[in-house]
Amino acid sequence: MPLIAMNNTVGNQKITSETLNQMRETGERPQVVDVRSVGEFAAGHLPGAINIPMETFESRLGDLDLSAPTILVCQSGNRAGIVCEQASHHFKNVTVLDGGTNAWVQNGNPVVQTTSATWSLERQVRFGAGLLVLTGVLLSIFVNPSWIWLSGFMGAGLTFAGLTNFCPMATVLAKLPWNRAKANGSTPSCSQAQGA
Repeated sequence: MPLIAMNNTVGNQKITSETLNQMRETGERPQVVDVRSVGEFAAGHLPGAINIPMETFESRLGDLDLSAPTILVCQSGNRAGIVCEQASHHFKNVTVLDGGTNAWVQNGNPVVQTTSATWSLERQVRFGAGLLVLTGVLLSIFVNPSWIWLSGFMGAGLTFAGLTNFCPMATVLAKLPWNRAKANGSTPSCSQAQGA
């Protein structure tokens, strides 16, 4: 059965959270694919969604049922829209969740969280790196010019992470208690996420 209440916006088919809920209530079970990073997915995703990050999507098409109605999801709908444009020719019926996970949560729908953190690991790294760069600049202006090396060190670290796809800061942050998998076995929690 084709997805209902889709509209064509900027070349992408879109479906609202309300329509997806109506589909589920009538027994329709579309394939929901979250294209965010693993950390973002763990911080809060739609129940029943599978995670195939945007950068690996084309290589993982074999993991999907290309003939099934498919809904692509990200945080706001932008990344899912890009994936939809690039990969729509592979699918019989594909659409994007309008407003993404943000709209899903704003409409009071539950999300599944597999970590205690409300911020994804990637967001924590961006925040930490930005804060250290800003701190280095401010300290070099107001305390001692040598503090500029802190900003330079962070810039070098981010460059290294981009070139090697290994981020030491992410490795350290992942070991912090709020980024570990929830201790209640392998059962993820379903909650009304606020910052997912």
